[in-house]
Amino acid sequence: MSGPAFLGGSAVSLCTVEEEDIAFIHESINSPEIWKTMEPSKPYTLNEIRAIFSSDSEPSSSVRFLVTAETEPIGLVGFSEINETAGVAEPSCWIHPDYSGEGYGTEAVELLLEYGFDHCRLHKFVAEVIEFNEPAQHLLDKIGFIEEGRQRDHDFVDGEYHDCILYGLLVTEWQQQRR
Repeated sequence: MSGPAFLGGSAVSLCTVEEEDIAFIHESINSPEIWKTMEPSKPYTLNEIRAIFSSDSEPSSSVRFLVTAETEPIGLVGFSEINETAGVAEPSCWIHPDYSGEGYGTEAVELLLEYGFDHCRLHKFVAEVIEFNEPAQHLLDKIGFIEEGRQRDHDFVDGEYHDCILYGLLVTEWQQQRR
């Protein structure tokens, strides 16, 4: 069972990641539907996953939550180490393929952004999406991210180079949408 719900929405909760969640994360992150859209696209061992979530790891401003629906783990959401000078972080999210397309990712990312903007004093979120990851592009567009650019032939997946699309969302844009 996941840890306590840190943030709650109507369909999902963002919970602390506990030892018993590691097996779910390990199995999910090694699913081709998930790892092919991640950077780096590589296999993760159980010990590597444990190390990422270990309390022994270096202090960090990055944040990770287990996404749950009715206490069932369905994904992971978080943001990268914060650039303290600029107030910028990069969100990440994956939802297990069995639960994709239900709107869980959208709500999870919205909760994460709200936390980042309202409680961590972030100024901007930036995101990089590989060009074939249309669900992620749709999610970012839906939430209000603005396409800011493109890095040509930036990612290499399945023997081919792919462009990476760059997105950004300012706190003022987020606040304006929420009115």
